[in-house]
Amino acid sequence: MKLNFLSLFASLYIAASVLPNGAQALEEKGQETGFPLPRFVSLKSEKANMRVGPGLQYRIKLVYTEPGFPLEVLAEYGNWRQVRDYSADVGWMHEVLLSGKRTAVVAPWKKGYTALRERPSFDGDVRAKLESKVLVNVNSCNTAWCNVSAGDPSVEGYVNQLALWGVYPGEAIN
Repeated sequence: MKLNFLSLFASLYIAASVLPNGAQALEEKGQETGFPLPRFVSLKSEKANMRVGPGLQYRIKLVYTEPGFPLEVLAEYGNWRQVRDYSADVGWMHEVLLSGKRTAVVAPWKKGYTALRERPSFDGDVRAKLESKVLVNVNSCNTAWCNVSAGDPSVEGYVNQLALWGVYPGEAIN
């Protein structure tokens, strides 16, 4: 029995020493770009077709008409990216339709308003109330709050990161 325990312990120790650490194991890279998967991008084009497969021969599933709309890249296949929107619709878009510019949608899962604050704190004065599903430009994030701008004329301030679709919880953006 003692020998079996020592063998088991030694096997587990060896296995643990050769496996990558948690961060390495979880970080997947796109086979075409080498960029992390998943990741957020935004629409570059004023009109973009989401297709059911990675090619022009596949039927159009949805048409997007809002430049800057955030999408999450899930996979890569040649010049095509499998993307998901905040409504959980998944399909394929050609890479030329997408941009690395970071944008987000304000709390699409709830009704009402989200505060745009003067500083990155719940104690910060409210500069504006952003309606659910409003598109914002993400200027930077400090892992808890994001500096964003929205509207015309543009108003800038801070939104709690958990109120944004287009930024991962705890993500830092410079």
